[in-house]
Amino acid sequence: MAGKRVMVAGGGGLGAALCAAFADVGASVFVVDRDPDVLATALDSCPDGVLGQTADVGTKAGADAAVVSAVAALGGLDVLVHAVGINLRQAIVDIDVESWQLTQDVNTASFLWLAKAAKTELEGGGRVVTISSVSGTLAHPDHGSYAASKGALNQLVRVMAVEWAASGIAINAVAPAYTITPLTEAYVARPGRLEALVKRVPAGRLGLPEDVVGPVLLLASSRAEFVTGQVINVDGGRTLD
Repeated sequence: MAGKRVMVAGGGGLGAALCAAFADVGASVFVVDRDPDVLATALDSCPDGVLGQTADVGTKAGADAAVVSAVAALGGLDVLVHAVGINLRQAIVDIDVESWQLTQDVNTASFLWLAKAAKTELEGGGRVVTISSVSGTLAHPDHGSYAASKGALNQLVRVMAVEWAASGIAINAVAPAYTITPLTEAYVARPGRLEALVKRVPAGRLGLPEDVVGPVLLLASSRAEFVTGQVINVDGGRTLD
C-alpha cells in the first residue's frame, strides 16, 4: 500500500481506524465526513499528513465534490473506501418516508455516487471497498431500513464488480457483525444487550474496529487483485449460527 492514494468516506469509529491503518502502511489518505467534530476526531487519531474535509456524500452533488477534492489533494486516486453508515433502529411499523430515505441515501446511495464519481480515476487497477453488515443477510428486529440498505449495498457491489471488471476495478465489501463503534455503542449499552449479542457469536465477543482493518487492507491491496464482487463476513462466526 505504500504510495497508494486512498479516499476514506466516513470518519467514525471504523473510518478513523481505517484512515490510521492506511497511513501506517505508507498510503496517502484523504478522509471526509459530514460531521466536523467526527472529522476532527478522525484526523486527530491519525498520523500527521492525513488530509480531510467535511462533505455530505449522501447526495450526488456532495459525493462528486468530495471526490474532486480528494483527487486534487492526493494527485489521483487508487483506492476508495466507503465507511459511511447510520442505523435508526425502528420497528417496521415506525418507519416513515423521511427515516427510510435517509437510511438508503446514507448507507447505499452514497456508495453509488462516490464510486461513479471516482470510476475514471480508478480505472486500470483501482480498488473499492465498502463496509456492509451481516444485517444484509440476517434478520434482526428493528433493523428493517438498515437491513434493506445493506442488502441493496451487497447487490450493488456484485453488479458493479461485473460491470467494471473490464475497466480493471475491483469492488468488494466487508460485512462486520456487531462491532463496538459510535454507531453501536448506545445500543450495546442497553441492559442485558451485550450479553445477549455475545451469546450469538461463536468467538465469544463482539467485534472491534481493528478486526475490520486487516480484511479491508487486504482487499485494497494488489494481493487481492483477483478478488472482486465479494461480501466477506467479519463476524466471529455469527453468520454460521
